[in-house]
Amino acid sequence: MAITINEVENGMGLLVDGQLYFVTEYNHVKPGKGSAFVRIRLKNIKTDAVLERTFRSADTLEDVPLERRRMQFTYASGDEYHFMDQNTYEDTVIPKAILGEGLKYLKDESIVEAIVHKGQVVKAEMPTFIIATILETDPGLKGDSSRAGYKPAKIDTGAWIQIPLFIQVGETIKVDTRTGIYVERVKQ
Repeated sequence: MAITINEVENGMGLLVDGQLYFVTEYNHVKPGKGSAFVRIRLKNIKTDAVLERTFRSADTLEDVPLERRRMQFTYASGDEYHFMDQNTYEDTVIPKAILGEGLKYLKDESIVEAIVHKGQVVKAEMPTFIIATILETDPGLKGDSSRAGYKPAKIDTGAWIQIPLFIQVGETIKVDTRTGIYVERVKQ
């Protein structure tokens, strides 16, 4: 459905140059001289590439209806990952390619935010933080502190991350899934 540029809102889905985008920033500019224009920052749904475009007030764009759904990971079968829709309880298959890098932080019963277009999942966003247990790492030495540096560690999702020297096997930590960086210890 075609919409005028003045109807665009943050979070809306748009079709630009044949690609699906999210509107991340919308700025209406009225210069002192000349006609008004709109500057929009768009994020490609599939590649996460950011595009900044300027449109005149009279321009039209193609609105793409996108739906956000919370889905819970149930099991994996080859390159297909099965999720249960939290509202309808339907089983949805999401291919490995759509899950991308976030796949290494996927745990049983993890909740992801799926973006659906025409009944198909086009993107799955992992939770920003996960709680993980250290399965494997080098033992710490007496006197190791938070300023001393980092060491590699394997967490219960199978991913390898860098953790402070004072963290030991069996401890529970918080990990940022966007960067793969240790955030803090978690008391359980």
